[in-house]
Amino acid sequence: MTNPILVEDLSRIHAAIGQRDRFDGSTVVMTGCAGFLGFYFMNYLVRYADELGIKKVIGLDTFLLDKPAWLTELAERYPAKLDLRHFNIATDDLTTLDGAVDARYVIHGASIASPTFYRQYPVETIDANIWGLRRILDVYRGRDTLKGLLFFSSSEIYGDPSPDAIPTDEEYRGNVSCHGPRACYDESKRFGETMAWVYSRQFGMPITVARPFNNYGPGMRLGDKRLPADFAKCVLENRDIVILSNGAPTRTFCYVSDAITGYLLCLLYGKYDYFNIGIEKPETSVRDLATFYQSSGKPLFGYSGKVIFETSDDPEYMTDNPNRRCPVITKARTVLGYDPTILVEEGVGRYLRFLQHEKA
Repeated sequence: MTNPILVEDLSRIHAAIGQRDRFDGSTVVMTGCAGFLGFYFMNYLVRYADELGIKKVIGLDTFLLDKPAWLTELAERYPAKLDLRHFNIATDDLTTLDGAVDARYVIHGASIASPTFYRQYPVETIDANIWGLRRILDVYRGRDTLKGLLFFSSSEIYGDPSPDAIPTDEEYRGNVSCHGPRACYDESKRFGETMAWVYSRQFGMPITVARPFNNYGPGMRLGDKRLPADFAKCVLENRDIVILSNGAPTRTFCYVSDAITGYLLCLLYGKYDYFNIGIEKPETSVRDLATFYQSSGKPLFGYSGKVIFETSDDPEYMTDNPNRRCPVITKARTVLGYDPTILVEEGVGRYLRFLQHEKA
C-alpha cells in the first residue's frame, strides 16, 4: 500500500508542473536515483509515466550508502518503465546502456550531500560532481535529442555569506574555503557549475543548474546524519534531541515536494541558467526546528523527549558551517513560476506522519 503522504505530495507536484506534455515520448536518465531526492523523482516519473507519456526512466546509482527497498520495489512493480542499474557515472560508460544516449532529459543527482558521509567519502564526492558530470556532458553534447540537463549544485557554494548578503541571491559569489572538511563538496559543486557554463556556451547544451536550500522530508533516510533526519530518528525512538551546538544557526527549510517541483521546472526550462530552489521563510533556528519535532511528535508517537545542548567530540564538526542560510527566490518565481507553499512546521508534521505510516 502506498503511503498517503507520498500520494498527496506526488499529486501536488503533478498539479504544479506546467508543460507536462514535454515529457511525451521521452526517456529520462537520473544519476543518484537511490538518494533522498531520488525517492520523489523516481516515484513521480515512474508512477506518472503513462500520464506524462514517458517511455522509460533509467535510474543509475553506485548504492555506496544504501540500496533502499523502495527502489527495488518500484523497479519490480514497474518493470516496463524503470530500468534500474548499478552504475558509477564517474567511471562507467553511458553509451552501453540501452536508450540512454537518446534520452530527452538527464538529471545529474549523483553526489553525497550529507556532511557526515562526504567527509568519509571525499574522493567519491569529487568524482561524482566533476568527472561524473564531465562524462555526462561529453556523451550528450551535440545530440539534438537532449532537451534538458539538470545539474544539482548546492547552496553550499555560497559558503558562509556576509550579513549584507543574506537573504542570498544567485549573483553572490560566495565566501568559501578550498580547504577543510566541507571543501570536497563545496568546491566540486562550484567547479561543476563552471563546467555547465562552459559546455552550454561552447556546445549550446540545454543545461540548467539548481542550487538547493536545505531540503527535508519523506525519502530522507533516518541514518542520513543531517538534522531533519536525526531529529526524526530521536522522535521515533523516543530519545532526547541532542543538539551539538548552541542551536542558534538558522536555515529556511524547504519541504521536499516543493523542492522537487522546482527541480522539475528547472529540468523543463531547457536552457542555461542557475536558480536558487528553496523557500524564503521562515528563517528557523536549529533550536526552534527541534521544538517543531517535539510538538508534532507528541500526538503522533507519544514523544516525551527533551532538547539537550552538548558539544561535539569532533573538532571539525562546526568548521565552515554557515551561521545563516536563506535564499532569494525571485528569479525562480519570475522565470520558472516556482511557488513553494509548505512552511517548516507543516512540513515536519508531514515528514513524521509519513514515517508513522511506514511503521504501521
